[in-house]
Amino acid sequence: MDSPVSPRPAEPGPRRRDRHGRGMRGPVAPPQVPLSTSRSESFHDLVRDSVDRLERRWPQLAEVDFLVMEVPVALDDTVPLGSSEPADKNAPARIVVYRRPVEIRTKSRDERALLVHEVVVEQVAELLGLAPESVDPRYGQD
Repeated sequence: MDSPVSPRPAEPGPRRRDRHGRGMRGPVAPPQVPLSTSRSESFHDLVRDSVDRLERRWPQLAEVDFLVMEVPVALDDTVPLGSSEPADKNAPARIVVYRRPVEIRTKSRDERALLVHEVVVEQVAELLGLAPESVDPRYGQD
């Protein structure tokens, strides 16, 4: 006599509770709360805010590419916080802010915001051939 074959167990549905009887854990903070933004995203926002402040005064900056890179290519013993390259026939002018060197030199978000703005102002001044004080009259006062 053949033994009956037990039916295949049903596939489990989505878990509603964990093994301790508690509900599934959700995100720590909703997406609109600053806790859920990464350090990289937060740094990009600081650069964007600084550029927006300067574009009101210098509309020609709309044609400049502003980039954030993790670290600069080491050419010598100094570590730059930013760099600028003038436009050529194949590419627009670009300004690069290096995230890790700026973060290492600051302790708080406010300090970081001030340093990012200072770096952006210095690089815009170099690109335009002006003094940083003429690019942003509040340069160096914070």
